[in-house]
Amino acid sequence: MNTTEKLQTESAIQFVKSTFSGALEKKLNLTYVSAPMIVQEHTGINDDLNGVEQPVSFPLRALSPYRAVVVHSLAKWKRMRLKEYGIEAGKGIWTDMRALRPDEELSPLHSVYVDQWDWEKHITEPERTVTYLQDTVEQIYEALKETERQTALRYPFVTPVLPDQIHFIHAETLLQQYPGLTAKEREAAIARKYGAVFIMGIGGTLSNGEAHDGRAADYDDWSTPTESGLPGLNGDIILWHPVLECAFEVSSMGIRVNPLALVRQLKEKDCTERSTLLYHKQLLSGQLPQSMGGGIGQSRICMFMLRKKHIGEVQVSIWPEAMRTALREEGVYLL
Repeated sequence: MNTTEKLQTESAIQFVKSTFSGALEKKLNLTYVSAPMIVQEHTGINDDLNGVEQPVSFPLRALSPYRAVVVHSLAKWKRMRLKEYGIEAGKGIWTDMRALRPDEELSPLHSVYVDQWDWEKHITEPERTVTYLQDTVEQIYEALKETERQTALRYPFVTPVLPDQIHFIHAETLLQQYPGLTAKEREAAIARKYGAVFIMGIGGTLSNGEAHDGRAADYDDWSTPTESGLPGLNGDIILWHPVLECAFEVSSMGIRVNPLALVRQLKEKDCTERSTLLYHKQLLSGQLPQSMGGGIGQSRICMFMLRKKHIGEVQVSIWPEAMRTALREEGVYLL
């Protein structure tokens, strides 16, 4: 890849990011806010992801003996910001998040460096429903389709592939449809079939005794029974990548826990001691607004829209030299 091609790629990345973020802001009625890269340790504010990943941590000389951690994402921080900014129901915030996840296993889809559009919206208690969740997913999907249309108009090598509608399915229903497959194999089967799917109920235990995928207990609500008869007010947006020919997760999102769901999920995950942390005490005492939100992978969206094979083609990170060499031989050049 020569210098001109590299600069063209950089320009295309910026085009995709600006197009999608603008569409997302309008669709969900969001306002941009600044984001932290670090938060104080032992406050419960950082995203615990699956509950086992370790964040980058370091001492703070100016605030000794306290330590800081580099964020994994801003799932809980955003909800606190809704309160601090007095965001009214029906409106929300979005931010340009940068994170480090050192426990990630490096692959064409995973990097230590994570960039997301993190968003959070103030909702009312009556809006904590599957219908409201699905309506919001459809708005995000419209922003994805608009971005693909605009990208295809600007770059002739892109042919639109996203279907008109996104398909909704609960993780338990998906298990019943493909009982002999692993969770990732089920995702691949349903994504290949429909092109775009939203799998609901991520984090709760299914009939096979396992969760479809991991989820920390203290932000998404995956345990509350819904009008569908199944628990789970959260999920993942998964597309079928036309070049890699695989299930391609671009967003994890959901309606957030209320106090009852938080207590239930902390107990299920055997981490009730977290109820004494700053964030959790504010939530349990009713100080935080009801909300929904999620993270949308910036590099993932760029990979999909620009039909790239490796996440390192659209972001700068650290990769083993052996991986770089092998990819160059395939004609894949990492930034």
